[in-house]
Amino acid sequence: MGYVIAMAGKGGTGKTTVAALIVRILKDNKLGSILAIDADPNSNLADALGIKVKASIGEILDEICVHPEKVPAGMPKERFIEYEVQTAVSEGVGFDCLTMGRPEGPGCYCYVNNVLRDVLGKLIKDYDFVIIDNEAGLEHLSRRTTRSADALVVVSDASKVGLKAAERIIALAKELKIQTKKNLLIINRFNNNLDKEKLEGVEAEYLGNLAQDAGIEKISLNGGSLMELSRDALVLTALNKIGEKIWQRN
Repeated sequence: MGYVIAMAGKGGTGKTTVAALIVRILKDNKLGSILAIDADPNSNLADALGIKVKASIGEILDEICVHPEKVPAGMPKERFIEYEVQTAVSEGVGFDCLTMGRPEGPGCYCYVNNVLRDVLGKLIKDYDFVIIDNEAGLEHLSRRTTRSADALVVVSDASKVGLKAAERIIALAKELKIQTKKNLLIINRFNNNLDKEKLEGVEAEYLGNLAQDAGIEKISLNGGSLMELSRDALVLTALNKIGEKIWQRN
């Protein structure tokens, strides 16, 4: 079974950047096969990884629900959905990427969502590591992707508002009955030591902070990929130091 790392955090915290950096470290350290799933409707993970998206799962499901006649005669709908999901996986150098896309439109999608979850469950088993970049509301994680994760990594800024959002995200995971083996917190783009009193109420293990990195800012401004970031970048060094608990199987 693939080791699932679920990323979450409110908008603007750099959650997708941290998710891409984790993919980068797993790839560089040759820790195993990797599937990156972009489950945030505001899909940016593929861009951060330098991957061109073939098709999103949202587009595929819309097409099947609106035009069921496109399912080949004699082929079970479950098998057709599985085939379409597999063809939507984009191959990178040392990892694969799958984009979930925007929420579905009007209509009954309960059936295809249940099938999709089963299909993704099979797909996850084919990889050593699966990194899921979620929206703050954990919509895909609760309903369309998987109901469990080995590690829930919440990315926050150091503000009171940001940490309150992190607290709510972890509480939401419990409400949605998402099973997580460990809840972890990273403070992103913060150069100082964090007052531990600010973490009261956040039911997660605080791993540390990642400082602002000029290399990432430059790549972002130029629309590049984080795979271009220098191997000795300070943010990669810092994440390597604090991140072992993220991808460590225990």
